Amino acid sequence: MFLKKVSNFFSDDIGIDLGTMNTLVYVAGRGIVLEEPSVVALNRDTGKVIAVGTRAKEMLGRNPGNILTVRPMKDGVIANAEVADEMLRYFINKSRARYKLMQPRVLIAVPYGINEVETRAVQDSAKKAGVREVRLVEEPLASAIGVELPVEEPTGNMIVDIGGGTSEVAIISLAHIVEAESVKYGGDMMDEAIKDHMMNHHGLYIGERTSENIKKTIGSAYPVANLRQEMEVRGREVGQLGNSLPRTMTITADEIRTALDRPVEQIIGAVRRTLDKCKAELAGDLIENGIRLSGGGSLLPGLDKRIQEQTGLMTLVATSPLHAVVNGLGEMLKEPSLIFGQPQSMSIGHAYKR
Repeated sequence: MFLKKVSNFFSDDIGIDLGTMNTLVYVAGRGIVLEEPSVVALNRDTGKVIAVGTRAKEMLGRNPGNILTVRPMKDGVIANAEVADEMLRYFINKSRARYKLMQPRVLIAVPYGINEVETRAVQDSAKKAGVREVRLVEEPLASAIGVELPVEEPTGNMIVDIGGGTSEVAIISLAHIVEAESVKYGGDMMDEAIKDHMMNHHGLYIGERTSENIKKTIGSAYPVANLRQEMEVRGREVGQLGNSLPRTMTITADEIRTALDRPVEQIIGAVRRTLDKCKAELAGDLIENGIRLSGGGSLLPGLDKRIQEQTGLMTLVATSPLHAVVNGLGEMLKEPSLIFGQPQSMSIGHAYKR
């Protein structure tokens, strides 16, 4: 106990949910200390970082020509290593207590089934950001722990974590992922589907922030009685001759639900395929335990009802779904010797199974 207190005095143990849309940071003993967009603003001429996180996102769609806004994450993995290094360094330094003498140890959540190159990219970025030691954990396991599923028990539990870049579907038993699938359909693809709909059906070009606002205001996966049924949208009308002017129009919840049908069906397809691969004993457990939804995409109204209708399994949205992964990392950090005291190649699930 004394050695643990001394270690905590010199260094931080940090959990990072490094998402396509947002990054969340959990510091052991303090809880969630940071939740900001995964966006970096750069000077286009010099490459110098101007802003990171919330300040950078505010510039999206409004930045002058000499400022470039970049999302260094795509489909849950690093797409721009140099910018990701800067973003991680900023978030880690902003989260750390100033009096700590040693560099932190970090646990980072990554999508299920990422390849060796993608794994190495995350590890390298963390080390370049000044991390002393880094371990990776698969997002479905972290999410299941974060929503308090009994992952250590010999019973099947299904988690569907719908993030910005990917949706992670997993059946977990004895602290291991038994069956799983990751699809590159999440909040980003929902936003893109709305942008495409507005262009193809209305000739109206809208930006990323407007598309996201439409999704949050009138988007749904299933008819919902108390949902707002229409909203005004401002964008740029694209004429036949290529000229464009600002335009305001009204759109309906029904048409946006139709626009979202493809990404929603892709997510449900991953759920069904994972269930098809499930062993009979675990399938019996799921009849009783049902499906738990987490991640920002799970907040799409009616998605739980649509999944339940198509699978026949009780489907519930987790409490605090946006924080499921990072809270799971926080739970794992309560026993750091089980995480950082193991070889790099060792399964985090195996380590967590006490």
